[in-house]
Amino acid sequence: MARFGLALVMILAILGSVSFSEAQLKMGFYDKTCPTAEKIVQDVVNQHINNAPSLAAGLIRMHFHDCFVLGCDGSILINATSSNQQVEKLAPPNLTVRGFDFIDKVKSALESKCPGIVSCADIITLATRDSIVAIGGPTWNVPTGRRDGRISNFAEARDNIPPPFGNFTTLITLFANQGLDVKDLVLLSGAHTIGVSHCSSFSNRLFNFTGVGDQDPSLDSEYADNLKSRRCLSLADNTTKVEMDPGSRNTFDLSYFKLVLKRRGLFESDAALTMNPAALAQVRRFAGGSEQDFFSEFSKSMEKMGRIGVKTGSAGEIRRTCAFVN
Repeated sequence: MARFGLALVMILAILGSVSFSEAQLKMGFYDKTCPTAEKIVQDVVNQHINNAPSLAAGLIRMHFHDCFVLGCDGSILINATSSNQQVEKLAPPNLTVRGFDFIDKVKSALESKCPGIVSCADIITLATRDSIVAIGGPTWNVPTGRRDGRISNFAEARDNIPPPFGNFTTLITLFANQGLDVKDLVLLSGAHTIGVSHCSSFSNRLFNFTGVGDQDPSLDSEYADNLKSRRCLSLADNTTKVEMDPGSRNTFDLSYFKLVLKRRGLFESDAALTMNPAALAQVRRFAGGSEQDFFSEFSKSMEKMGRIGVKTGSAGEIRRTCAFVN
């Protein structure tokens, strides 16, 4: 009887280890079930990126916002199915996220080849990496095997996505909640080297910083005057778009860090990186370092972010259509 009990414990331990192993992300997860999956994603990206290089900025922002809410599970893609359903994409931080149609294109291509196999969460992660590479940015490993979440929560998105007006305490708290540290905060902020922002995300710095019609003193005055006179003409402007890294918005490089040191980061969250000694030291290191070193360390932070709260094994589902739960 004792031997039987010991054998049973050993069997359960083996089964448990197998289950744990199968539930992990891994490189080449689709090698047997959909061998061309990653090439299909890459091909669709490459077909579109030359005509729309801004796609890279849109996708990396989508990936970031997805992972910070309930983990990297594609929940940002879910549409509301009733007028009173409050999903993530309706939350204020996500109202200007774009790239949803592109993810649908990739999903359609994959479904025609391997129906029901590749998750929308993995599509976001792979397409983000491939689009950054396509514009000359860094590459990184993308282990796959993520499954899609069934829940999309407006409040979680509103409360957990780091805001452009966040101070350092707010930013590092929200990053720490996801297992990310100061270095990750600085590196991932470096993605602001590409893309644009609506004036509404920073115009308070120009026109009404403390509520008395003043300007943010941490913003370079010449840069602020230029923005006010040529781009964001009033606090009410919520349609004009401004480059986050003027002159190289489609180039993944070190200029973002150099602008932050010149007090020309567009957001309060950019300026916040100079308010903490550890963060400022990292900004200075990247601004004065090599692009190769930045790419290498940025890649590590992207891999780390891509593992936040993933659903694997039997958790979640593989959505047939990315915008709707099965």
